[in-house]
Amino acid sequence: MVRVPMSDPTERLQRALERLNHGRPARRRVALLEPFAFGPHRVEHLRLGNGLRVLCLVDPTAPVVSYNTWFRVGSRDEVEGKTGLAHLFEHLMFNETRDLPAGRFDQLLERAGAETNASTWYDWTHYYANVPRDQLPLVVRLEAGRMAGLVLREKPVASEKEVVANERRYSVDDDPDGTVNEALWANAFTVHPYHHSTIGWMKDILAFTVDDCRRFYRAFYAPDNATVVLSGDLDLARAVTLLDRHYGPLKASGVRPRALPEEPTQTEERALTLTLPTPSARVAVGYKSPPYGHPDHPALTVLCEALTGGRSARLYHRLVTVRELASDVGAWASTFCDPGLLEFNLTARDGGASEALLAALDQELDGLEREPLTADEVERAVARIELGFYRSLETASGRAEIAGFADTVAGSPTAAWERLRALTSITAPRLQEAARAYLLRERRTVVHVRPNLAKVAS
Repeated sequence: MVRVPMSDPTERLQRALERLNHGRPARRRVALLEPFAFGPHRVEHLRLGNGLRVLCLVDPTAPVVSYNTWFRVGSRDEVEGKTGLAHLFEHLMFNETRDLPAGRFDQLLERAGAETNASTWYDWTHYYANVPRDQLPLVVRLEAGRMAGLVLREKPVASEKEVVANERRYSVDDDPDGTVNEALWANAFTVHPYHHSTIGWMKDILAFTVDDCRRFYRAFYAPDNATVVLSGDLDLARAVTLLDRHYGPLKASGVRPRALPEEPTQTEERALTLTLPTPSARVAVGYKSPPYGHPDHPALTVLCEALTGGRSARLYHRLVTVRELASDVGAWASTFCDPGLLEFNLTARDGGASEALLAALDQELDGLEREPLTADEVERAVARIELGFYRSLETASGRAEIAGFADTVAGSPTAAWERLRALTSITAPRLQEAARAYLLRERRTVVHVRPNLAKVAS
């Protein structure tokens, strides 16, 4: 028996596309675009005639496929009075479609052994299904079906509104962490839609109508506003044929990015005080920071890690271990499309006051000028970030999520690796420059939290 050598997967894909596109009008053709290098992997990049972006990463290590759909819509795309619609759709999308009754979508995927979930944030809505490789045809059919054929009726919309309202009560209204975070962003941003949280204001959630949902769905849930990412044990030619069969006939919506108001430059510190049912005082501080794709963002990420990432980090060591002022400290630079916040969150120990926490934080941040982070502190912070990145690449779902996030927020999956290279080249002087440029008191918002011990006891 003579074994015929397997042709290059990309060559097989090209031949499959030639067959698919033969005799078709240009608007229905599938285009094979320039591939991306994704670390040691190669990402095939395609675009359907209706504008759907497709990224395929082949890795036969395990017989599974991670199927991700990223819609370029989040709470930043909502208007005043309609906040929370993007998050509501994360719930609605698991309901009835033209082809399936309510509940059948989940039932079919559960029987197929799939792991599914979804999430929504300021800039995107993300759905995924991790399945055995032989269940790919089912997932493609179901996902295409709900992209274009979701059925929105009064009763299920009312039911999901109540689910979301309860989620808001649990995660914001009755949760000090959620309340503080919402207040911080609402006061830091005056005109940009980052000022409202992704879950939305309660009065808006309760007031949504079916017509509101239908308009939102028609505007944003369409192939030209989405990227599908497939990662795992794929037959490229077969996968693209499936995608073309189920997504190709769908119509583009013609959606264009909404022109968002530019947040005015903040010129003085904003501060507010909340009294909440929490046993300890706390303080949240948000400095205006650049978007995820900005060249300064990697330095701010390393700065946060060096200051608060672990027990040996400078802020944790000095404020928690040595001075015993705080029981916890944390920092994060928002990873958004538009400028956001570099946040610090500190919780007081043993009846301490939020003002003392803020004074201690200011002392440490001001001290970076005379006592910069050392090369060793920076090296350890970078190593922790790098380790976390590589750990997230260990699974097909991790690779798909990283590629899809980078593509949606920064415009290309390669941004994830470009960012890693930038992170690993950060030096102590670079961090000092970043701290000097962004840790400005006139550009920060502060939320003080005073504990209401009577409510805690009750």
